[in-house]
Amino acid sequence: MPGSVIVGTQWGDEGKGRFTDYLAKEATLCVRYQGGHNAGHTIVVDGEVFKLQLVPSGVLYPWVTPVIGNGVVVDPRVLIAELDMLEAKGVDTRPLRLSGNAHLIMPYHQELDRAYERKLGKSKLGTTKRGIGPTYADKSLRVGLRVQDLFDEKIFREKLDLALREKNPLLSRVYNRLPMDAKEIADAYLALVPRLSPHIDDTVHIVHEALDAGHWVLFEGAQATYLDLDHGTYPYVTSSNPISGGVCAGAGVGPRDIHRIVGVVKAYTTRVGAGPFPAELFFGDPIADTLVDRGREFGTNTGRRRRPGWLDLVMVKHAARLNTCTELAITKLDVLSPFDELKVCVGYRGPDGTHYDHVPYHQSVLHHVTPIYETFPGWNVEIERAEHIDDLPQQARDYVRFIEEFTGVPVSFVSVGPGREQTVVLPRAA
Repeated sequence: MPGSVIVGTQWGDEGKGRFTDYLAKEATLCVRYQGGHNAGHTIVVDGEVFKLQLVPSGVLYPWVTPVIGNGVVVDPRVLIAELDMLEAKGVDTRPLRLSGNAHLIMPYHQELDRAYERKLGKSKLGTTKRGIGPTYADKSLRVGLRVQDLFDEKIFREKLDLALREKNPLLSRVYNRLPMDAKEIADAYLALVPRLSPHIDDTVHIVHEALDAGHWVLFEGAQATYLDLDHGTYPYVTSSNPISGGVCAGAGVGPRDIHRIVGVVKAYTTRVGAGPFPAELFFGDPIADTLVDRGREFGTNTGRRRRPGWLDLVMVKHAARLNTCTELAITKLDVLSPFDELKVCVGYRGPDGTHYDHVPYHQSVLHHVTPIYETFPGWNVEIERAEHIDDLPQQARDYVRFIEEFTGVPVSFVSVGPGREQTVVLPRAA
């Protein structure tokens, strides 16, 4: 079976984890291809909540091999803590495979991340301060440490010493922070090797062996299209490529290995941190507060309140194009149930009156556009018990149909609640 990708079409937090979990039951491998522990997936199984940061969602199925690919940046302490959490809940984590080519997040990356944000002041990006950006920067500068370096103590210590010759003066002289001790860091990281070594492997080989055998491989990213380093709302983006094209570099596969791309769309829009948001509803707006309360719109890792807004189909349509989505999966449709009417952004009006039916590439324009809305009747009834598309009120079905028509991409799944079983499968996806 071909490779499949789950990708977010907005600013993240669309609920990719629950659809990865839903689709992973048919997979052999579930592969994380980029990002770090700055993003999280929340999955609810039989009422039990699993909050995952690095481990792919497929870990909850005993027959699925979860894989962390070379495009991921890894804090080994966080990974071990997550494995311990899963084991404590009865999940067997022994099958997890970690790429030896994945880059390590080091303590100085996190310290620099915090220092950068403080230095930016009011212009800060709103990062999670987990060291993700500085780690990817070192990767591009070719001075990063990789997972495989942990296997050779001499090489690891030499590379760390070299890195701290540059990082410590930066920390102490520019940011007025204490320098870091190479021996202390090396001892702490090398002590983790016995716990990590059973999981470290050649993940590119593992993925291709599965594909060559005709097995279904599911690729899972963190964040989403508009946080993509190249295609997102720069500079308010992440430091890697969450779009489906990022799978090729981050997991080591070619475009022809991917045949199914599921774009996940929250039934409204949210984002965390700073940056433009044309369809935003601001704090204190009763609709905004209802979306946040009903949708539990707080970050999985940070607990930060997400900024809510109406569904922006201009964004989603462009994301569907960037990712070449073969289908869409709609999440949190149940959150919209109380509203008498719903609005959907179908265009933008620029500050000079220009009408945009696409996302403007120029940030000065995007920051100042006004959303053009189309209004739809709400359904005013709870839908969390729906099992089939015909169980949904006509207004809810019309809402789903409009998303399909506007984007030109069929909808295959609709979630009507947080539970794994609260998924309506449309006939075409059955």
